[in-house]
Amino acid sequence: MPVLMQLARIIINEINDQQIIYLKEVNGQRQFPIVIGLFEATSIDRRARRLKPPRPQTHDLVVNVVEALGAELDSVIITELKDQTYFARLRLRVNGEVVDVDSRPSDAIAIAVTMDPPLPIYVEESVLDEAAH
Repeated sequence: MPVLMQLARIIINEINDQQIIYLKEVNGQRQFPIVIGLFEATSIDRRARRLKPPRPQTHDLVVNVVEALGAELDSVIITELKDQTYFARLRLRVNGEVVDVDSRPSDAIAIAVTMDPPLPIYVEESVLDEAAH
């Protein structure tokens, strides 16, 4: 059963390529870090602070394309942790059907926080168990 999470922290270090976001369990205490790139971290940070760019950025483009095609963004789910790499899916609703699209967690979370209200972010229980080790 996937666990509802929220973005808890964003750590941006401009002298390093690796940035960190923390996801925290909404109804619990578990949390874990995900290492992401500077572009994604900056995008997530701006959106979390509700700063709107003057022109659409890459994550805005994805949202615009999905909506222009008549689909609806539903949620994000982090599905797997394999060899220290997280895997995620962006969930869409198309004609009432749920369609999962493979995504990097950083991109999926950036898209989630681009939405107003933000999309729910879920993490599989098995991922939380592995991340704790």
